[in-house]
Amino acid sequence: MTVSVLAPLPGRVFALADVPDPVFAQQMVGSGVALEPARDQGHLTVVAPIAGKILKLHPHAFVIFGEKATGVLVHIGIDTVKLEGKGFTLIASEGDIVAAGDPVVSFDPAFIDTTGYSAICPVVVMDSKPDTVESPSVGEEVKTGDILFDWSA
Repeated sequence: MTVSVLAPLPGRVFALADVPDPVFAQQMVGSGVALEPARDQGHLTVVAPIAGKILKLHPHAFVIFGEKATGVLVHIGIDTVKLEGKGFTLIASEGDIVAAGDPVVSFDPAFIDTTGYSAICPVVVMDSKPDTVESPSVGEEVKTGDILFDWSA
């Protein structure tokens, strides 16, 4: 079974190796890609990349557990946990059942830029083997809801 993982926000797609955090760059959490958020739209609404249950929800990150035991992590920025929720607004709640494209959290990437942290957003299939996600859109701009990559569960 193949699961289409949608872009949870608009931006430019990067390889995880380009993320300024060794945990993501070395794919310790799993394989995936990262998005450098668009800055021309102000506050961005981050949406569920797959349908499923919000297993974990923090202002800076969330995990959705979908079909075939596929968990997808969206991490909004690098080291943004240190902001203790400042600059983020939760829209959904932990435990919610969501459809792909449902809003989960909003934030302002320009605010993150002022903190000295990176606003790049890794999108990772949890516990997947390194280099098992291939995205045809690396280097390209995507819109919220575009297919970011397909995952064979």
